[in-house]
Amino acid sequence: MADVGGGFGLGTGLGPGVGTGSGVGARIGVGPYAELTFDSEGDVDRASQGAVSRMEATDVLIFAHGWNSDRSAATRLYDRFFAPFPALVGPGVRLGYVGVVWPSMRFSDEPIPDFEAPGALAEPGRGCTLDPLTRQALGEFWPGRRAELDRVAELLAEQPESASAFIEFGALVRELAGVDAVQAVAAPAVPAIFADDVLEVCRALSLALAKAGAAAPVGEGPGLTVGGDLRGLWGGAKELLRQATYYKMKKRAGVVGERGLGPVLAELAAARPALRFHLIGHSFGARVVSFSLRAVPEGARYVRSLTLLQGAFSHYAFADRLPHDKGRGGALRGLHRKVDGPVVACHSPHDSALRVFYPLASRMAGDSAGLLGFDERWGAIGHDGVRAVPGAPRLSLDTALREGLPATGCVSVDAGSVVRRGGAPSGAHSDICHEELARVVVSAGRMGR
Repeated sequence: MADVGGGFGLGTGLGPGVGTGSGVGARIGVGPYAELTFDSEGDVDRASQGAVSRMEATDVLIFAHGWNSDRSAATRLYDRFFAPFPALVGPGVRLGYVGVVWPSMRFSDEPIPDFEAPGALAEPGRGCTLDPLTRQALGEFWPGRRAELDRVAELLAEQPESASAFIEFGALVRELAGVDAVQAVAAPAVPAIFADDVLEVCRALSLALAKAGAAAPVGEGPGLTVGGDLRGLWGGAKELLRQATYYKMKKRAGVVGERGLGPVLAELAAARPALRFHLIGHSFGARVVSFSLRAVPEGARYVRSLTLLQGAFSHYAFADRLPHDKGRGGALRGLHRKVDGPVVACHSPHDSALRVFYPLASRMAGDSAGLLGFDERWGAIGHDGVRAVPGAPRLSLDTALREGLPATGCVSVDAGSVVRRGGAPSGAHSDICHEELARVVVSAGRMGR
């Protein structure tokens, strides 16, 4: 999937277009710009918070990057995405720009549109090795686990045609993910990718890679690939490693949102009651900004809009009742009502990360559908929009831009007409730097001319 651990330094924004932190500079083409920096527990760098509180602005755009980002990539994303806004807003709007920096995990061999060429993942086995930048990022993501990561990298480089090698690899990945063997078998909340037979998991992930166009088709025999050997399953093994980082990032994004960004926004609103906040999130960054709503006090109106770009969390998150379990609601049930404006979920059918890998990664151990069976319970909001929220309209991007967005409530916008570029395995998951999407944010926040 498309989206470095402890490698992010703390950063602050100091005036128009400038951010600094731990010797790393950040400069973007709009201002005033600041970075809100959080650690993995959601603790904020107070200097970065102070930079936001001093902004001369009426409206503040707060954008959280996804999980396939290091700090440099996040800053480039913010520079590109924010660029159209000065020409789009009305004369009474003074914008401030904030980039949320939170510790995520960057697989450098995965392409991001506009920023780099696609990785070499055209055939089974090719692209299975860990490139130096990804290996370094994994070391920062899992500090103190050098021996395990060295062995993981060795197995991916050698690609042994042996079931025992896959069993060893699976055990190492479980250990890195913090899932022991007993927990993997017994705990119902452990994803099936850690609980099921590792050969079948790697085969399922190899099939998913083939479906996403990142590998040649996998053969029909159990645990077999084209040619009847196991070598072609190492692409699936590398994806298993990637999914282990996903498993950790999913939890971290919620923590940073609820315990970090949410309380910071409440403090900023108390100090500057006139500021209007417009939250934007990409991929797991959409999870960050959405979970921040849990910390918004009842009756507060400082969050004026929420725009989710290819959001990597459940399409049922805002539902009061789940279609498959009427006694339960989504993880964010009813929280869209804390936004004094619309919650806009932009989605695209060209996003392979959410169409193929998100449902697979989201299924729990013991799910009767198995790893490859389709089940709507595991759909992502960035794949097909908001589900099970009565009265939530579904619009094309053209319609949303031509006719505007609802004043409140959830709305799904099919952005597939522009969110359509990107290489395998993630497809268009990161193809979000478009003026049309900036115009959606402006419309959602009622900031236009």
